[in-house]
Parts: sequence; structure tokens; C-alpha cells
Amino acid sequence: MTAPIRFKLECPWDPTIDTTMSLPTFTPSTTADEVAATFAEQIRGKNVLITGTSVNGIGFEAARVLAKYANLVIITGYNPERLRLSEEAITKDVPSANIRQLILDLSSLAAVRKAAKEVNTYSEPLHPSSQVLIHNAAAPGGKKLTLTVDGLERQMAVAQIGPFLLTKLLAPKLLAARSTSYTPRVVMVSSEAHRFGSGVNLSTVAHPDPEKHTPSDGYFQAKSANILFASELTKRAEGKINAYSLHPGLIYTNIQQKEGTKDDLIAAGVLTPEGLPNLDGPYKWKTLGQGAATTIAAAFDTRLDAKPGSYLLDSVEANDKIAPHSSDPENAAKLWTITEEIVGEKFTF
Repeated sequence: MTAPIRFKLECPWDPTIDTTMSLPTFTPSTTADEVAATFAEQIRGKNVLITGTSVNGIGFEAARVLAKYANLVIITGYNPERLRLSEEAITKDVPSANIRQLILDLSSLAAVRKAAKEVNTYSEPLHPSSQVLIHNAAAPGGKKLTLTVDGLERQMAVAQIGPFLLTKLLAPKLLAARSTSYTPRVVMVSSEAHRFGSGVNLSTVAHPDPEKHTPSDGYFQAKSANILFASELTKRAEGKINAYSLHPGLIYTNIQQKEGTKDDLIAAGVLTPEGLPNLDGPYKWKTLGQGAATTIAAAFDTRLDAKPGSYLLDSVEANDKIAPHSSDPENAAKLWTITEEIVGEKFTF
């Protein structure tokens, strides 16, 4: 990390007092451990739910690091065995971790409702605990269009439709954590790859078209949807919830080892013919710790309180890096309405 910068932060409990704090400037090499250590006091007492937490993934690394300080870390996934392995790995590294497993299949609206119902029975948050929701899960691509049980394109379902419904159903839990000094956060792990496509095809979100679908474009659209959702959620919440999206960087994780995704990445030169990171290519790779850093920053960096709805890159605000189609407020509003129609529920605050 580079030399610290200094700025003034108004004390939320007494607006007549200014406190000068020193915070570091984060860089591409900053790790999740470094970000979490910086905001350890902000993380303490928080209850964090993270989707997509399989071992060797960005969500897992974020969960592992946050478990050092958080009151509770809820790890989710549709595979019970993978969840068990993740919890074991986290508690082995952090014996004091308070981990709770939650079965969650974001590709099924019924499964999302079942998981949300379970979370809403939890006693947390209890003062002074507060809630953070991190949407990290993603679905791998495939050679052909893959539909969910609800007839939706799988990547869009896991990245947008499922998270939208989960957030809507958990909104009362999030809002209950709001105070004069704390605004609950929702974090969407997007990707710089959203720039490679033409944005979300609004006509196919509810009605997938196999003639217009390619695995790579499905991924681009899903990641574009993440950004649109974060900005529109922030706008509609009107200060009650702050949402952020981010690009974690290029990291070698589980999803890149899936057959459909791996083939596309090999063809693009991102991976070698053997399916390993192409270190000789034009792409800059990050470690798992560096990749999860931006997730932790989006969830807890106090400087972002003044920048709700922002997109982050290398752990700092980078709204200028959003493609026009993913920063268009009209697209964001339309996607929100379409998603409400799909889930059959209005998302109000």
C-alpha cells in the first residue's frame, strides 16, 4: 500500500466535532487482509452474508478474512459438502470464527425464498450488530443456452434475478440494522468484462432466446446487470441502503476451471491451452487475497459512504470505468421493472 492520505470525518454522534483519521490509499496489490485490518472496527459486530463461498473462490477468501472480526459470517451455496469444506477451512484458519451455513440455490426462485425465510428467522441483527449482504456468486457459462427451473438463462438468474429477490426478501433485515451512524450495504461482485458486451438485452431477460445467446455474452450481460442493480437499488433506497458494484480483478478461481468457461478463456488467450493462467499474455493476474480486497472495501470502506452506488476497481471508486450501457439510468430502471415482473413481487422500501 502507498503512503496514507489524511481527511476529515464528521463524527455521526456529534456533528459539531471533527475527527482527523489517516487511511491508506489502496492499490492493485492491496490484499483483503490489509483492507479488513484497516476497517477492523467497522467490521466488528457486523453480520455478513456472502453468496458463492466455495474454497478457492473470491467469496471464500472474503468470508475467511471477515471472520477474523465479524460477529457472524453466513456462507451460502447449493452444495452442502462444499459448504462444509468451506466452514472447516475457515475455522481451521480462524478458530474464533462464527460461521453459519445456508443452503442457497440462486438459480431457483423457490430456493431463494426458502433461504430468505430461514435468514429472516435468525435473531440477528441485535444492537449493535449490523447487516451486510455480499452477492458474489456467479454461474459458469456453457456451450449452449442453459435454462433454470424457472425458464431463465442461468447466468442472468444467478447474477441478477436471484440476488434481486434475495435482497428484496432480506430488505427488512437490512433496514432494521440502519442507524444514525450506519447505513446497511449491499455489494455486487461484477466484472470489467461487462465492457466487452453491448449491455443487458432487456428483451431476453424474461424470455431467453437461444438464437441470440453465446456463453461469453451471457456473462457480459450478467455482469452488466450487477452494476445496473447496484445503482438502481441505491437510487430507490434513498439513503436507507447503499449498494456498490465492483471488478475484483483477474483471479484464477473455480469458475474458470469449469469446462464451458475454460474453453472460452483459452480461446481468448486468458488461459493457456492447458487451462492455466497465461502469465505471458496482456492480462494482469491477481492473487486470491488481492482479488477479494475490493469486496471488503466495498462492504466497509467508510470513504464510500459519500459515494453510494459506486463501481470499484482495485478497491477504490472507478465510476469512469463503467461502460455507458451499464451506467444508463433508463436501462437500470427498466431492468428493475422487468426483474420485479419475473419474481412477481414489488421491491419497495
